[in-house]
Amino acid sequence: MKILKFGGKSLSNGDGLNKVVSIIEDKVNKGEEIAVVVSARGNATDDLEAILGVAAVNGDYKTLLEKFKAYQQSTYTDVDLAAEFTILEKLYEGVSLIGDYSAKIKDQIFSQGELLSAKLLTAILVKKGITAQFTDARNLLKTDSKFGDAQPLDQLSKKNVVQYFKEHKGIVNIITGFIGSNSKNETTTLGRNGSNYTASLLANYLNATELQNYTHVDGIYTANPDLVSDAKKIDHLTFNEANELANFGATILHAKTIIPLLEKNIPLRILNTFNHENNGTLITSNPSKEGIKTLSVLENVALVNLEGRGLLGKTGVDARIFRVMGDNDISVSIISQGSSERGIGLVVAADKATKAMIELEKEFENDFYSKDVNKISVTDDVSVISIIGQDLSTFHQPYTALIRNKIVPILFNNTVTGKNVSLVVQKSELTKALNVIHGEIFGVSKKINIAIFGHGLVGGTLINQILESADAIEKRKGVKLNIFAIANSSSVLLNKNGISPNWKNEIQNNGVIYTMKDIIAYANEHHLANLIAVDNTASAAFVENYITLAENGFDLISSNKVANTLSYDFYKELRATLEKNQKNYLYETNVGAGLPLIDTIKLLHLSGENITKIKGVFSGTLSYLFNNFSAKDVPFSDILKEAIDNGYTEPDPREDLCGNDVGRKLLILARELDLQNEFEEVQIQNLIPEHLREGSVADFLTKLKEFDPIYNKIKSEQQPNHVLRYIGELSGDLQNDKGNLEVKLVSVPMDTALGGLKGSDSFFEIYTESYGDRPIVIQGAGAGSAVTARGVFGDILRISDKG
Repeated sequence: MKILKFGGKSLSNGDGLNKVVSIIEDKVNKGEEIAVVVSARGNATDDLEAILGVAAVNGDYKTLLEKFKAYQQSTYTDVDLAAEFTILEKLYEGVSLIGDYSAKIKDQIFSQGELLSAKLLTAILVKKGITAQFTDARNLLKTDSKFGDAQPLDQLSKKNVVQYFKEHKGIVNIITGFIGSNSKNETTTLGRNGSNYTASLLANYLNATELQNYTHVDGIYTANPDLVSDAKKIDHLTFNEANELANFGATILHAKTIIPLLEKNIPLRILNTFNHENNGTLITSNPSKEGIKTLSVLENVALVNLEGRGLLGKTGVDARIFRVMGDNDISVSIISQGSSERGIGLVVAADKATKAMIELEKEFENDFYSKDVNKISVTDDVSVISIIGQDLSTFHQPYTALIRNKIVPILFNNTVTGKNVSLVVQKSELTKALNVIHGEIFGVSKKINIAIFGHGLVGGTLINQILESADAIEKRKGVKLNIFAIANSSSVLLNKNGISPNWKNEIQNNGVIYTMKDIIAYANEHHLANLIAVDNTASAAFVENYITLAENGFDLISSNKVANTLSYDFYKELRATLEKNQKNYLYETNVGAGLPLIDTIKLLHLSGENITKIKGVFSGTLSYLFNNFSAKDVPFSDILKEAIDNGYTEPDPREDLCGNDVGRKLLILARELDLQNEFEEVQIQNLIPEHLREGSVADFLTKLKEFDPIYNKIKSEQQPNHVLRYIGELSGDLQNDKGNLEVKLVSVPMDTALGGLKGSDSFFEIYTESYGDRPIVIQGAGAGSAVTARGVFGDILRISDKG
């Protein structure tokens, strides 16, 4: 025999009830021997409790009761449910008159939900030609008299069940879950979710081959699919794992359900009423492969904290705490403490927390006077996440991922076996914490949520590069890149699921005015984890957001050089904030576009290598200008105009020609070597004649020929076989706080590496103590939106790989 159990959502009006009837019909037609246990239909138990609350304060309960009756009867007007409705009417009337009710009355009221459900389903099946019989579990399951949470009297209940089924063979018995009766035949209930318990008891007593629990999901998942969209169905669990799940909040299982099945080694299969072709999750005694199975959540709990320096080395504290809890019928799901017993945390049901605190204060009253106990307090709005199957040897991975995402667990503990770790977190952080842990430990792609600021040449190219490569990166690296925000100085486009290739039109049509607080709030509201902010602007104002972003969980990536060239005090403050919040800040493209220059210098410096000098061509624009001017017999203005026309320069070419950009890049490298130089200390040779430095861009562009006599003279005065290069040079005693930073136009032999530079390449020489006179040379494309965007993309992937 198989026991089928259907939950309230499965039995709801419409598709649910129709599916249940179809499943039972199918099994009967296949000749399977079955018995069916039912819960109350829909939200019946919650509805009955709500009506009870209204009746107890002499409210208008009758309107609510009529609504309840209408739902339960639904379109099945030929099914006689009058007896149950009459009982409810009388009970509620009595409660309304008295203004109060007992646990016994509450059980009588609640039991009607299951009775109505079983009667209706039986009538529908009989009408379909199935030999079905309504079975009132109160005649079978005898319990103690603890109303609301009654315990079955095992031997008597078993005898009743075996005898009943012996007398009713060949019939599909439709049995009420959740309810029983005491020795006086008074109705009792087995506690919330007790229908599962009823089903497992019947399976045990009848030696069933399998208990099939039909719900509204396909089985047990690696996490609650309502909270974690990437959750996967688990095909097989052991009873021990299922028991851990039940104890730590998995609503699909009742903690007491497992034991009767385990005693007889009866498999439990969790199935979906609405997709019954699915094989669901099978729970047996047979162990499956090792490893983390699922994340379970315990909500509606509170943390009771007992603190006291005087408890150091004092024995018997735990015994006193548990005696208080036991005497007051308060269950403790987690206890966590240090070996010193200076701080003890207890996780209890939220509605029992205040009582727990009051009773503990009474118990430790004398300890307060002696100052052994300093404080007993309650932390509300917390949740427990249990990682079922988590081994402490790998616990650092999910824990580190939480810290990276600004989620600091209040406490954690593990079972004696070390195969289940539980974390207490703020309830507001539950969804984000679940997704972070799930993404870290299961075989799903880790989602990286990216906000991109600035969508001009570099930013727009980067966005398109990410969209084009995202699928391949997810397959290759298990990282899902999700651009959830694109912003310029005035508006932002937001989409938690990621922007589309049509983002340019969407930001025009759907972009909204924003502040940085709005983007941070959006990320928090949608529980977005693994956040990265990418600055592709050239804005000094935007840099002011860096510290706020880091404090709110964002790693930073920037092609904007401003942040690293502001005052040294800001430079230090930003890095202190990054360190405090364990956030990364990558800016490889600040110098040399996509060339691996900053990473190389960082690595050399970190390894203790003494860098003695850095010299090179830092500007792709100026590289193009002087490479071509040196190689061609044409005026300087012609080369400059060519660079402007090809878009190699800034809209105002004086921003390139003044040398400040090279100076900023040189300063960035100096600070990587822990030098405390300020921008004002960089000696910069301005390439613009003094009389052309002011005025409008348009006016400047009409006077380009005024460069020619100056630069023709410089070119002609060189030694033979020499060429012009505009370089940055960092030198001096680099072991001190400051170095010599100089940006200048130099003449170098044509047959040197620097002299042989072509196109718009950047070129860097790094001199170190170990390498002596032979520098490390880095050369390559130093300009262009595609190259810079690819460098920023590389920084995104570096951060994605961390942890």
